[in-house]
Amino acid sequence: MGFDDEDSLMDFNLPKDVIRPLLTVSSSSSLKETLETLAESSRTAASRAALASMNILPTVLQLIQSIPYSSGREYLLLSLKLLRNLCAGEISNQNSFIERNGVRTMTDILMSSEAVRSDPDFGVIRMGLQVLANVSLAGQKHQQAIWSQIFPDAFVALAGFRSRQACDPLCMVVYTCCDGSPELFQVLCDKGLQILAEISRTASSGKFFNFYIFFVFVLVLYVLVGFGEDWFKLIVSRVCLEDIHFPVLFSKLKDSSLGDDGFSSEQGFLLRVVSEIVNERIEEISVPGDFALCVLGIFRKSVGVVDFFSRGKSGLPTDSIAINVLGYSVSILRDICAREDPSGSSSDSEDSVDVVDRLISSGLIELFLSLLRDLEPPTTIRKAMRLSENQEGTSSYSAKTCPYMGFRKDIVAVIGNCAYRRKHVQDEIRERNGILLLLQQCVVDEENQFLREWGIWSVRNILEGNAENQQVVADLELQGSIDVPELSGLGLKVEVDQQTQRAKLVNVPSKA
Repeated sequence: MGFDDEDSLMDFNLPKDVIRPLLTVSSSSSLKETLETLAESSRTAASRAALASMNILPTVLQLIQSIPYSSGREYLLLSLKLLRNLCAGEISNQNSFIERNGVRTMTDILMSSEAVRSDPDFGVIRMGLQVLANVSLAGQKHQQAIWSQIFPDAFVALAGFRSRQACDPLCMVVYTCCDGSPELFQVLCDKGLQILAEISRTASSGKFFNFYIFFVFVLVLYVLVGFGEDWFKLIVSRVCLEDIHFPVLFSKLKDSSLGDDGFSSEQGFLLRVVSEIVNERIEEISVPGDFALCVLGIFRKSVGVVDFFSRGKSGLPTDSIAINVLGYSVSILRDICAREDPSGSSSDSEDSVDVVDRLISSGLIELFLSLLRDLEPPTTIRKAMRLSENQEGTSSYSAKTCPYMGFRKDIVAVIGNCAYRRKHVQDEIRERNGILLLLQQCVVDEENQFLREWGIWSVRNILEGNAENQQVVADLELQGSIDVPELSGLGLKVEVDQQTQRAKLVNVPSKA
């Protein structure tokens, strides 16, 4: 609809003094054409600066306040798009937005009855949040202005919309405001965890995230519309790993209808996000000890919930929330235990070296060896056992199975990482009769890709610098209790000491 005739202006009840400056700047006679032209041109820094010098932003704010929502949605969206572009990195426009009470204008639009009715207008909500997101990047003054008018009620309401269109820019606004202000971050953690809980629910809902496309979440959630940063991941990292609020946030995502033993899909989703963060930032973050112990507690609980007699048919994620919780919690523990050389050469604080020892003191090795011992043997060994049973007429025994493909490998990886240069862990594994058990993992397993490699890594770590453990392996091989060609791959072989007549494990001389 053109705005070059007076009747149309009156129908939309738009002030002439608001429309005409825009028409003049764009050399157009139609408001739609004007908004489209200015929105396109304002994508460049030079054009934004030129429009700022003409003081166009206040006029755009006036236009947005004047457009009737019910009959002018198309023009409202175009105006919001223009406003968003004007505020993208242009400080004059960002300042003008705050000075002209643009935050209140955006809040009124976002929380209007038309925008948030039973069928929310996610296009308007998304565009309005993108405006605030761009303004929030200007600095602390702008962040404070946004926060003071939106936190917490509007944030909670907007986070509750189960739509990526609303969630992506909302994450950017929340993170950017808090990142520049330790005070606001503390307020978020003290009074605003419900916002993060709602965002997590949105992120894990069917409209937003598909649990059956692995790593699309690296995720589809993080390929934000209009932005290049992983805003949701940054928020979770800040709250859960750089601070101590993971247990509270995880608890808030609990579904009370599931009882004490159940896990919600939102809790599984949060663990998946945290697992991704820990894996990606393994060299740069030091996780809090309370976080690690909380994850170990979640893992223990999930062990009691998961059905280990139903063989997993796929890797993570699976159809089962409990299995996903089990898998992602063990993945987090695996990466935590791989984080640091316990010699302390790269440690300058109380970080993950102490975290690993706290996990071990909490019974991690005993728990993981017990889980590994209860599992049926790897497929290579099972096939050999079936052949022997068929020949001897014996029957197979019943044992627990891997609830997802890769579970055994993950268990072995945690044990192997803990044993790396930690003699007290090496000794505990020996004292709990775990050496032969780990040697039996140095085989190919159809259900656990890379089990053999992780098994060899673990055996290497329990033998390195530990004469007692080496002697146990040497005795086992001499007795014929094991047949592990992989020992030669570790540069080791068994020899008999001529003086004591005892077997021992020695290094194989390297070839020149």
